Amino acid sequence: MNVKTIVPVILSGGSGTRLWPMSRPEMPKQMLALTAAETMLQLTAGRAKGEVFAAPIVVANARHADLVEQQLADAGAHPQALILEPAGRNTAPAIALAAIAAGRGSEALLVMPSDHVSADVAAFHAAIERALPMVSQGWLVTFGIAPDAPETGYGWIQVGEELAEGVHRVGRFIE
Repeated sequence: MNVKTIVPVILSGGSGTRLWPMSRPEMPKQMLALTAAETMLQLTAGRAKGEVFAAPIVVANARHADLVEQQLADAGAHPQALILEPAGRNTAPAIALAAIAAGRGSEALLVMPSDHVSADVAAFHAAIERALPMVSQGWLVTFGIAPDAPETGYGWIQVGEELAEGVHRVGRFIE
């Protein structure tokens, strides 16, 4: 597969329980402006703009449909598909639905949770560029950051052998 276009898949199905009381089921954290003037959903959509990116596929909870549509419109993002889940079933089913919506083609899917912070967009895009040759060879790629402190609430990637500059095999994923 020769990757020419990247289809962003924005996962926005969070339930709003982890950052209570700021985040609530009616207004989960991805719908809040926590780190900038834009909401986390809008910032995520903004990271997926540029020549190599197709219109995003957004997977969200059905109860947030109007809010998601409004926030994306305000950010100038026009999804090719908005998949509304009647109930959250975690990440794998959401990605599967997005992959079905994308169809089979030469596009790579870039799965992005809408509640992650990525302050250095240029570095994020550079990491994507480094990953594309591996994706073209059929590799499944995940991105990670070097932690600055231990945090037992998150999983982490144990880095394996280097495959290319800045690209490593995953030694293992620890949850």
